[in-house]
Amino acid sequence: MENKFKILESKFDIEEPTIGHFNRFQNKLKSKNNSKKKTSFYKYIAIAASLLLLVTIGFSKIQSSNGIELADVSPKMEETQDYFTSVIHLELEKIELLKNTDNKKIIEDAFLQLQFLEDDYNKQTLELQDNNDNKKIIFAMINNFQQRITVLQNLLSKLHDFEQLKNTKNEINNI
Repeated sequence: MENKFKILESKFDIEEPTIGHFNRFQNKLKSKNNSKKKTSFYKYIAIAASLLLLVTIGFSKIQSSNGIELADVSPKMEETQDYFTSVIHLELEKIELLKNTDNKKIIEDAFLQLQFLEDDYNKQTLELQDNNDNKKIIFAMINNFQQRITVLQNLLSKLHDFEQLKNTKNEINNI
């Protein structure tokens, strides 16, 4: 063993870093962290813009269904529709803030459910056009809005659970 150490003795790195090496290293780490924060901010803006575009397209489909909207039935129904659409927008904004590559599939699945509900709502607007006094159709339309909100709230709950699970795993890995 001693022979091995004598052979390798000249190959050991015994040089000390230059003065200020640690400070330069810390500054480089800080600058990398700052650039990551800027990138993630722009990423969230891009995601928010894409989701807003998606929502706008979805609601324009509802408006162009050539049927009668709840808002067209009475002023009370207009208030009801405005309330539900504002709640849906708020929930979508919350989802947008939580959206990342890890939970993309969960969000896409929920949006497929929302698209199904929007298509169903479009059918209901056409049915209401044919029979605008039918309370069952109006109730079904209100129920459709409630189901969309439920889907979004369930999605938010799943995203929060997923995030907590991810944070717990990170804490365990850091220990």
